[in-house]
Parts: sequence; C-alpha cells; structure tokens
Amino acid sequence: MNIEDAITLLDYHYWARDRVFDSVALLTPEQYTRDLGSSFKSVRDTVVHTYGAEWVWYSRWTGSSPTSLPDPKAFADVQAIRDAWKSQGEKTKLFVGTAGAANLSRVFKYRTLTGQPAESVFWHMLQHIVNHATYHRGQITTMLRQLGAPAPQSQDLIAFYRERIRVH
Repeated sequence: MNIEDAITLLDYHYWARDRVFDSVALLTPEQYTRDLGSSFKSVRDTVVHTYGAEWVWYSRWTGSSPTSLPDPKAFADVQAIRDAWKSQGEKTKLFVGTAGAANLSRVFKYRTLTGQPAESVFWHMLQHIVNHATYHRGQITTMLRQLGAPAPQSQDLIAFYRERIRVH
C-alpha cells in the first residue's frame, strides 16, 4: 500500500459512511434506537460502535489505549454521532495524510480494550478500520430494511471509483 492508496481508502470509507448517514437521518428517534436483535441492538448502537472502533484505533496511533468504546447513550441523536464522526474523520485523514509513505509500515504498540499488549502495522490497522466499517454498514442496511426505511445508496467500492472518475 502507498500513501495515495491509503488516502483513497479513507475517502471511500467516509463516502460510504455518509451515504449510510443520509438514510439513517430519516429514521424517527424510536426507529433509531429500536432493539432489532442484531450484533449491536439498534441502528444507533451499531453506528456508535463503528465510529468508536475508528476512535479507538486513532487513539492508539496517537499514544493512548482506551479501555472501552463510547457509550451509545452519549449521542442523543443522529446529528450528534454524525458530527462526532465527521470530526474524528478529519483527524484520521490528517494523521494518515501527514504520516507519509515511510510510516505506513510502522508498527504501533498498544493495549487492547481488555488491556492485553498488542502490536500492529499501521496500514493493516487502516485497512481494518475500513473493512470493519463495511461489515457494520451492511448490518445497518439490513436494519434499515427491517424498519421499512429506505436503504442507503450503493456503498460498493466500484461505485465509489466510478463516481470519482465522473467527478474528476
């Protein structure tokens, strides 16, 4: 992976995230927090988990190792988590953009959420963030369908590339 690939991967990640948010924003507060029996019970809990995972990895890159993910109840509504994730995304993109090509192979030492020592290569962690979010966006799409809400526009990577070509 090179730095351009890393930045493109993040661009895709936030493009797809925003497509999901456009659909999630249409939910009523009751729909947003309804227990649907998924891995994380509600759309809100799944969105917050996905954001929280990115926050944890960024925290590890910047020298701290959180011991828990953010509490979904800390985000009163869709806009609160959308704003938090937008801010986190700006920090993540800045970190990746300024890390430079040499740092893509850097090994970070950190502690897992349970306190166990671990280490990972930076670009592996970055790919994990995007892959992890893709998995949970799929869950959110299913949850939206269960709620009778409109599904997000396509989040496929190829759709991102096609759109990017049309814009440039």
